[in-house]
This record gives sequence, structure tokens and C-alpha cells, in this order.
Amino acid sequence: MIRHKSWIIKGVLFAVIGSGLLWMGCAEQAARSTQASKALNLETLKAEQTVRDYKSLKYPKLRDIEIPEVEQVTLDNGMRLFLLEDHELPLVNMSVRIRTGSMYEPADKIGLASITGMVMRTGGTTSKTGDELDEQLESIAASVETGIGLNAGSASMSVLKADLDTGLAILADVLMNPAFREDKIMLARMQHNSSIARRNDDVGSIAGREFEKLIYGPESVYARHTEYATIANVSRDDLVAFHKKFYGPNNMMLAVWGDFDTKQMIEKIEKAFEGWPKVDLQLPETPKVQYDFRKTVNVIRKDDVNQSNIYLGHIGGLMNDPDYFALIVMNKILGGGFTSRLFKNVRSREGLAYSVYGAYSANYDYPGEFYVGCQTKSESTVKAIRAMIREVEKMKESEVTDEELAIAKDSFLNSFVFNFDTTGEIVNRLMIYEYYGYPSNFLLQIKQNVEKVTKTDVLRVARKHLKPDAVHILAVGRPDDFGEPLSALGPVNEIDITIPTPN
Repeated sequence: MIRHKSWIIKGVLFAVIGSGLLWMGCAEQAARSTQASKALNLETLKAEQTVRDYKSLKYPKLRDIEIPEVEQVTLDNGMRLFLLEDHELPLVNMSVRIRTGSMYEPADKIGLASITGMVMRTGGTTSKTGDELDEQLESIAASVETGIGLNAGSASMSVLKADLDTGLAILADVLMNPAFREDKIMLARMQHNSSIARRNDDVGSIAGREFEKLIYGPESVYARHTEYATIANVSRDDLVAFHKKFYGPNNMMLAVWGDFDTKQMIEKIEKAFEGWPKVDLQLPETPKVQYDFRKTVNVIRKDDVNQSNIYLGHIGGLMNDPDYFALIVMNKILGGGFTSRLFKNVRSREGLAYSVYGAYSANYDYPGEFYVGCQTKSESTVKAIRAMIREVEKMKESEVTDEELAIAKDSFLNSFVFNFDTTGEIVNRLMIYEYYGYPSNFLLQIKQNVEKVTKTDVLRVARKHLKPDAVHILAVGRPDDFGEPLSALGPVNEIDITIPTPN
């Protein structure tokens, strides 16, 4: 009995001691918790203070961008070279521009330029088929590609430094001696016909395509597109003649960047294109654009959708317009991203759009488009159109705020450095400026002039270039579900997008 009592007494003592230790531990933990809480509260106060004062933060002026010098050479055969050494990786890249384009193809053979650019590569050369070229390039992990767009032909090559001679020889052979084999021409026709068959599947693509016709005119080289009949009219002889007319060294620019010695590279290029005959440079003039400012209301019926894709706008401008720099800032304020007026008002405040955007675009050699667009539920179609037009009108009524101006300029200037993040961008941009006749430092001119833009400039260019009362309005969707008839905006023209059947 006594023995049991002693164990009980010991147990009580251990319990008391344990409780004391537990209490001491809890007290210590509580003290640490209190200190942590005070520290957290202090950090929270600091964070709140930071949030309250973020507008007063001062940022240093952006550093000047150092641009490497690009070597420019004109060969005896008239070819223009742009060379920029970059020894970081054992790679060599080339980019070619030929003064040609689909703007020069006949109206009854739309697709000729595209097929020519495609089959130059896929059809191989007079010495090797396209499949043989594929195997050879794959064996050295290289690429050679060609194409023709609206206002330029292109070619490219990427190869390891050790295989430069092989890659350059293939590029030169493709440009000088395309075979235009019939089987690859047939394949290109099939691919174009497949695209024609699917062109009305995507509502956004329909809206963009047909809006360009409203801006430039349905027969304009800047808006027309292929049909089954125009593809069927393209023959091998047409491809050969198109290539012969435009492809020659004196109508070609070549940019090269990577791990090479400039003097040796010039010699290699001269040898690779040796004997290529020049072409007659009496090229057609760039087609003109009709400036036609008038209001039209247009609809494309698409009964299998429950929302509308909307575009409205008019003809834009050229990049060499002195107002171009202020228009860049105006773009940012009106429709450029999450801070734009269109996004904040049409989408966020009024809830009328899933996405909304706008821009006054400009091109190098023909006018761009001013456009505002959105996707909205069918019932909100007319209301969304009115809201977007109202935002355009407000750009002309009064000056933008200081905050809008600062955000727009900072957004553009802070991302400006990404124009120089690769040597390829630098040398290709210089070649493009030369191609269109722009000064070599045009990009820096943009930066310097955007920095100078004021609120007065933005209001001036908005009043000069925006014409909200003379816009082409296009809605693609289900008119029966529009909450208000589109005719409330004016007489409605229904556009037929039926694809003409092939013969």
C-alpha cells in the first residue's frame, strides 16, 4: 500500500512539473507569437504606406540603347547585304527580301504569288527534288524556307557555322534555280482549296476579312482573296514567268547575322550567287488606295453563333506621316490594353464586351486601318456599337488626362528595349527600312518623338484623323437576336459570304 502511494506521489510531482514546463513553454510561445504579430503589423503598416504612396515613386530616366553597327555592302551584281557579327553561338542566319508580292499578280490568278513562293522550296531545284533537300537539311539540322506575301518575297536560312557552305549553297540554288515540279504545284493548289473551303468556319476571321473589303474595296489588292477559279487558273508557266520577272540579284536584299567573319562572308555570298542574271527593275507602282470616308452599316448573317463580332472604322495612315508618333500614344489611350478607355468603359464599366480593342494602324507603303472592335452577346450588339463610337467621339472632345498620357507613353517606352533583344531583329529591321525607303534610325526617331508627345498633340491628331461619323460598321452574328435592330444605326447592307463553287 505504501509502495503504491509513493508512485502516486511521484506521478503527481511529475504532473505538476510537467504542467509547469508546459506553462513555461506556452508562455514563451505566446511571447514569440506576440513579437511576430507586432512585426507583421509593422510590415503591414509599411506595405499600406507603400500602396498609398506608389504614385509618388520616382524612376530614373531609361538608359540609352546601344545599337551594334550593321555593315552594309552592295555587290557588283546589285545585291544589297546587311551583315552583323554575333559570336555568342556557333550559328549563322540569313534573311532575304525580294521586291515582289501578291499585289502584282493578275486579278484572275489570285494565289499565283503565294504558290510561287511555296513551290520554290517544296518543288526543289533543277538538281534536287524538294524531298531530297529536306533530307539533306535534316541531316545537318538546318532550315531553308521561302514565301511571297502581299508586298515582298522572302527566304530564310538557319545553319550551324560548320555547315554554312552547304546551307548557303542550298539557299542560292532554291532562289536561282527552282524547278516548280508539277506534283508540288498540285499539292499547293489542294492546300489553297482546302483553306477556301474552311474560310467561313471562324467568325473572327470572317469579320476581319470582310472589314478589309469595306475599308479598301472588294477588288483592292489589299483586300482580295483566293477563289477556286483563281487557283485553277494558275499554271506552271505562270510560276516560271513570275519568278523570272522578279527574282534577280539586283532586286534582292540579304541580311546575315551570327558567328562569321564579315569579309569572308561577303566572299562566300558573291561566289554562291555568281552568274545569276539581273532582272529589269521597271516594276509596277505600288497600287493606290482610295480614301473614301462615309458611313455604312453592314451585317453578315451567321446563325450558328450566339454572339456578335463587331468592327467599325475607316482608312488609316502611313508610318512616315509626321502625326504617326502622336497617333501611337492616342492608340494606347483609346484601345491599347487593360488601361485603355475601351477596356475600362466598354468592357469593365458597362459590361458590353468579352474583349474590346482598337488602333489607328499605319503601314510602310500603303495606308493602314483605323478600327475598333469587340465580341459581345447578340442582345448587346447595337448598344456595344454605340458605346465604342462614343469613346471615339470623346477622344476628339477634350484633352486626355495627365495620368492617361503618362501611362500610355511609359507603356510604349518601357517595352521599347525589346526591339533590340536579338541581333536578328536589329539587322532585319534595318533591311526593312531600306526596303521601304525609311531612314535607318527610324525606330529611334519613333522613341524620341513619342517622348515629346503632349496632351495637346493627342487631341490635335484625334480631331484630324478620327472620323466617328464616317465609319464602316460591320456586325457578324445572328441579326434576329440583336436586342435592337441594326437599322437603328442606318440603312443595312447584308454581305453575302457564300463561297463560289468550283467549276
